[in-house]
Amino acid sequence: MTKIAILGANGRLGRVVGKAFIDAGFDVRAITRTGKVPAELKGATAVAGDALDRESLIRATQGVDIVFNGLNPIYTDWGKCMPMAENVMAACRENGALHLFPGTVYNYGSPMPQVITEATPFHPTTEKGRIRCAMEALFRGEAEAGRVRTIVLRAGDFFGGTGSGSWFDLVVAAKIAKGVYTAPGPADLTHEWAYLPDFAVAFVGLAKNLDKTGFYEAINFPGHAITDLDMKAAAEKALGRKLKLSFMPWWVLRAGSPFVAMWREIVSMSYLRFEAHRLASTRLEQVIGEIPHTPLDQAVAQAMQDIGIAIAQVSRQAA
Repeated sequence: MTKIAILGANGRLGRVVGKAFIDAGFDVRAITRTGKVPAELKGATAVAGDALDRESLIRATQGVDIVFNGLNPIYTDWGKCMPMAENVMAACRENGALHLFPGTVYNYGSPMPQVITEATPFHPTTEKGRIRCAMEALFRGEAEAGRVRTIVLRAGDFFGGTGSGSWFDLVVAAKIAKGVYTAPGPADLTHEWAYLPDFAVAFVGLAKNLDKTGFYEAINFPGHAITDLDMKAAAEKALGRKLKLSFMPWWVLRAGSPFVAMWREIVSMSYLRFEAHRLASTRLEQVIGEIPHTPLDQAVAQAMQDIGIAIAQVSRQAA
């Protein structure tokens, strides 16, 4: 049985990806700082490991075939990203493990290309974009040197799964219980979203089709390229009632950004909410076959349920 270690297993992404691998029959090792397994990962083996402690991480991943790198520091703490990435590479080298990594669209900077393909060049214009590019350059360098095989799967903003910390729960759905849908940008602007259960199943598909991939791959995950009007309509369908449309007060964040570190970091990435973009792929289907894609109405209904919003009914549309 293939063994996979989930780094960041307490996070929203780690939990969803870990569950997908458990459901697919993999031997899953959930690695957290405390060594406790989240409820969603029943069936996984709990192991304590600190991504900022190289020897600890090497020990925690000993004997695994695959390392899923779901590590993601909070927005104000991205100075940890490169040290963590270097430690993950050391652990993968030591244990001969394949490295799976969730990529972002931060690498492309502003102005955003309206359609992002696997061939679209990076052009970071923010510190977070530059950090992400440096991480991927590290991964590519390790692969080209024949030391660590890496597959990057790039996605847009996440929705779905329990936990907090995404645009969906912090902004879009924050006031839905009060009858208000909050758009983070222009309501008719196309924005790339990834429904996490679909994204997780795509990672499983990659892990099952390694014979079709090279030593380094960076592949796009086309999720839901939609407007806020599309998402609002899906939310209304799930709730069985209309929602008032409101907009995120960016002027408040901009005014307060010199004094509030988190606001400053959010404002630095605000272009993502004002420039249309979507991900396209010619590679993913070649590797895994049909790309997982839950219909929007069903995905939004389930995503709202995941964060505790009562809905009228869950869409039963087939995926």
